[in-house]
Amino acid sequence: MKLCAILTLACLHPLLAADADLIFHDGKIVTADARFSVAEAVAIKDGRITAVGRSADVLKRERGSRTRVIDLHGKTLLPGLIDAHVHALDAGLSEFRRKRPAFASIAAIQAYIRERAATTPKGEWIVVPRTLPPRLKELRMPTRQDLDVTKDHPVAFDASYVWSANSKALEVSGITRDTPNPPGGEVVKGPDGEPNGILRNADGLLKGVSRAELFTEAEELSALENMLRLYAAAGLTAVGDRAVTGKDVALYEKLKAQGRLPIRAVLTWRLPTNADITELEREIRDSPWTTNKGDEWLKFGTFKVTLDGGQSVGTAYQRMPYGPFGRQLYGQTNPDSRGTLFVTPDKLYRIYEAAREKGWQLTAHVQGGGAIDTLLDVFERLDREKPIAPTRSHVMHGSFLSEDAIARMKRMGVALDAQPGWLYFDAPALERVFGRENMRWFFPLRSVLAAGIPVAAGSDHMIGHDKNGATNPFNPFLNMWISITRRMRDGSVFYPEERITREQALRMYTTGAAWMQFSEKERGSIETGKLADLVVIDRDFLTCPEGEIRAIEPLMTIAGGRVVYAIKQ
Repeated sequence: MKLCAILTLACLHPLLAADADLIFHDGKIVTADARFSVAEAVAIKDGRITAVGRSADVLKRERGSRTRVIDLHGKTLLPGLIDAHVHALDAGLSEFRRKRPAFASIAAIQAYIRERAATTPKGEWIVVPRTLPPRLKELRMPTRQDLDVTKDHPVAFDASYVWSANSKALEVSGITRDTPNPPGGEVVKGPDGEPNGILRNADGLLKGVSRAELFTEAEELSALENMLRLYAAAGLTAVGDRAVTGKDVALYEKLKAQGRLPIRAVLTWRLPTNADITELEREIRDSPWTTNKGDEWLKFGTFKVTLDGGQSVGTAYQRMPYGPFGRQLYGQTNPDSRGTLFVTPDKLYRIYEAAREKGWQLTAHVQGGGAIDTLLDVFERLDREKPIAPTRSHVMHGSFLSEDAIARMKRMGVALDAQPGWLYFDAPALERVFGRENMRWFFPLRSVLAAGIPVAAGSDHMIGHDKNGATNPFNPFLNMWISITRRMRDGSVFYPEERITREQALRMYTTGAAWMQFSEKERGSIETGKLADLVVIDRDFLTCPEGEIRAIEPLMTIAGGRVVYAIKQ
């Protein structure tokens, strides 16, 4: 009886295996496998890929009576795309209650203030949502005079690490020419010695300003879910959320438990570093989190420290001074300023030592060249004790690399989490700050890839719901186009020798990102046995005119065999 049962099951197995849930055929299936092969069809069952190959073969072997069959009519199908760097909850909440206007100039900011002043009770704060000075037409920080379009409301302009305030805001906060600078910050003065409204790392002096709206947990869950669905509509099947707190983790876990997680999420724990080192070591040791805890729908990825500020506001820690143009663009008063390093090397080493002992993959927010060098110094110190390569630790952002930094990363096996969109948006202004010759190693993706350094691409999306109009656009095809063309928003091409191929650009959003997330055996390419994460697009990524790459639109996004987005016909 036992042998008979085994034989019966063996005979039935081919029939069961052939009953695929879904088959795509007659398409251009760009597999992104090791050979970057192109197929015609792919079959899916129980959330995994069961066959890839010629249409006739896949249909013959995999189609059953219950199989849904989709004819692609020659359309291109890619592996599900992965944005390795987003801030999903902040982004979701940024337009949860109202649409955020586009701020391309100080005039647009002034119009926004006037509009809000008309409906805001006198005396209440008006906060201009985060806007980056290099993306304003005037290429400068607004001053109090720019923000004085209302005298009845305190106004604050959020530029991340640097804020501006109008005269009313300075008055209600008690900020005068005699106000001492806070540690590491500056109340910037004008030629008359009075505060000009710019507060560099000193926004904590503003009194009564609410830096964030209050939301209920239900609203936060809704905002997070909606943002993840907008990512799916952009062709993304997984994201790396790069700065989570305990509250964020709880929201993700609740979405998953309620079946409301449309795409995969890999979480990065960012630990604030102001506390004493022994307290930080204890917190790391006692945390229940570590790399790869979870599953392919929701898991932990990286441990993160913020090492420097931002290139967009002149607080990224550079190898060279920001110079005279830094006064205009960032409101800096010291032309010799190189930015800010938030953590000492010795403290960073001890933090990382504790995190690595816990089992974490390591990274740090580093934009300036000086911060990159500091991070690599600490990585080398760790590497001498025990090789760091197996942890897949990486440089996060790494805007201002160098030949030496690339060589050190290659030697240690350190990867790169890159934001190519900043080349398009910020390089024109940064070129005026540092000079073109000093920008040679600004996102040198071809050199990094040629060195054999793994690269995962991301947007650093945190504000706005429009995939092309957000502060950091999360449209993966726009960011791939930027990497391929190195074209800036002024129309010029920036160091064309660092252009990369379409295959390399796609791999940064597929196999490269999957590898960084310890998921290369499950995701990142279209291969038998892997999770069925796919995206159908409206034109051929490999052969369409170069200028059309940024305009590619997803027609359908599939995560784990489920359709999570489909264009409305």
